[in-house]
Amino acid sequence: MDYAFDFASLLPYAGIMAKGLMETAIYAALSILFGLMMGTGCALTLVYASKAWRRLVRCYVEFFRNTPSLVQLFLIYFGLPVIGLHLSPPVAGVIALSLYCGAYMTEILRAGLISLPRGLTEAGEALGLPRRHIISHVLALPALQNIFPALASQMVLTLIGTSLISQIGVEEIFHSGSFVESRTFRSFEIYMVICGLYFFAVSLMKVLLRIVWYRFQARR
Repeated sequence: MDYAFDFASLLPYAGIMAKGLMETAIYAALSILFGLMMGTGCALTLVYASKAWRRLVRCYVEFFRNTPSLVQLFLIYFGLPVIGLHLSPPVAGVIALSLYCGAYMTEILRAGLISLPRGLTEAGEALGLPRRHIISHVLALPALQNIFPALASQMVLTLIGTSLISQIGVEEIFHSGSFVESRTFRSFEIYMVICGLYFFAVSLMKVLLRIVWYRFQARR
């Protein structure tokens, strides 16, 4: 039997899909922001902190880099209530994505710091700068230049990874698309639309990151 494509039947649900796209952007932005904050703190800990703190951070990084992100999500949303910690689906989703993103950003940022020549740190020390000023004023920009492509790639992967949180009922693109599919039974059409929306979101993020990169280069 020939299959007749009917994308027009999805038009009444355009508002639902648009809302899902906006929700995806919000969850991705929050996860990237929190992941970057966690990654920065953990990377500095791995490079400059005591051995005990480094071991603690290493356990976090290895756990979240070597276990499936879907299992991590279920552990946070379905597992934490066992010990009395109940989280709403959006909160649990953002926490899971942030922890996952932060683990990878930790390694990326750590690589940026250790890739710099020792002479930069020694120059800051020779000027009598405290360590926090050496990191922020001397090391931050050169390190960021070395790792920006890897950092941007991880941000894109985090955006794509928001599809996982639909599994706990968070209303993002994939969840909205699944709802529409259950009403229209146009599986091929709706999943093509979902792919198109993710492609649009990722392309827009890449444009924004490219603008940031060019401005960063101009500043340097």
